[in-house]
Amino acid sequence: MKTSTTTAIGAQRIPPQAQHTAPAATTTSPPDGTPRAPAKSTWPHRAWYAIRPALAIYATSAVLHLVLLAVMSPPGAPGVHDKLLSWDGDLYRSVAQNGYPDSFTHDADGKLVGNNLAFFPAYPALIRTVHALTGLGYGTAALVAAHLAMIAALVAVHLLLSRLYDRRTATVATILLACAQPMALAFLMAYSESLFLALAAATLVAAHRKAWLTAGTFAFLTGLTRPAAAAVAAALVAAVVLHLVRERRVTWRPLAAIALACTGTPAYLWWVGQRLHKADAWFTIQQAGWDTRWDNGTSFWRFLGYAFTEADGWVPVSTAVLLLALIVATVLAWQRGTWPPLLIYGTAILVLTLGQSNYYHSKLRLVVPALIFLVPLARALSHARPRTAAITLTAASLFGSWYGAYMLTTWHYAI
Repeated sequence: MKTSTTTAIGAQRIPPQAQHTAPAATTTSPPDGTPRAPAKSTWPHRAWYAIRPALAIYATSAVLHLVLLAVMSPPGAPGVHDKLLSWDGDLYRSVAQNGYPDSFTHDADGKLVGNNLAFFPAYPALIRTVHALTGLGYGTAALVAAHLAMIAALVAVHLLLSRLYDRRTATVATILLACAQPMALAFLMAYSESLFLALAAATLVAAHRKAWLTAGTFAFLTGLTRPAAAAVAAALVAAVVLHLVRERRVTWRPLAAIALACTGTPAYLWWVGQRLHKADAWFTIQQAGWDTRWDNGTSFWRFLGYAFTEADGWVPVSTAVLLLALIVATVLAWQRGTWPPLLIYGTAILVLTLGQSNYYHSKLRLVVPALIFLVPLARALSHARPRTAAITLTAASLFGSWYGAYMLTTWHYAI
């Protein structure tokens, strides 16, 4: 019997000469159906495929936040530009423009108060760089620096979560991060949160790729951005330990990464101590200016009692409810097999924020780079029906953007 020279696939028959013709490019999809980049493509195409969701989310977030901020600003009040430079933003601008003081600061009564040495140098250095390259005023340069850092942060976060989960989960989580968090507006302000997140996420991406020296360098820079970089160092240590246990041998690059990660923050604290001739000068300034000190969460528990029994107004109550929700979401993340370094990073950010005596209305801002509590909801929405996910993300984004605009236009305390 003569063998057929065609191959049937469904109702189609492919001629023999076509069976051996390789396509120019192939596209593969993971089990969840999320499309991946073409297997054969140029580097620019792969780069564009990797960053385009983050760029789209940034643009949407910026428009949503800034439009609501403009609409909610009372007539005659400072404009959007000035609002984005308010509170700590003006202090960061001052550091970039004028440098650091060389002594403690006292008020007219001789009482010690805080000064700009409380603010770490990486973000002011970025502001000065933007100013030098563009000629923009220091205020505008501070905002441009924050926006550039936010773009980098969203790209790094999306890349990290795509590696840990899938592209759809990464996209949902990035939307929640940039739009739905109640104080995500801080990423667009002249604050250091966007730069901190960009460096922290880049550290985690590099650690996941086992690019240890790169991870250590990013962690070092994170340590020059905010004292919460201790969470990044702890996450990198966890990644190194997992690697060494798996490899069953010790090499110098992972250990060098740990050394770099543990150097940034102590170096700045040491420099402040040398500048003011007092070893704990930075801690003294923090407590004098912002009443920030480690108190094992005593202030947080007192705040919860105050919010639910005595508070006048909805802001303290909403802050307490949202912080409790973040704690619950973090606990859920620990139960879902999340990558240990990400768990340690996010949980440490939350613990550092709740374990200190800083102002309660700043806590929602301080936890926006934590990521970890976004993971359970992002994973759930990534498997939900598209309409359900779209409605949920839209509602959450509108709420988060409105909340941040309210805190900046109506709330009378610093954020």
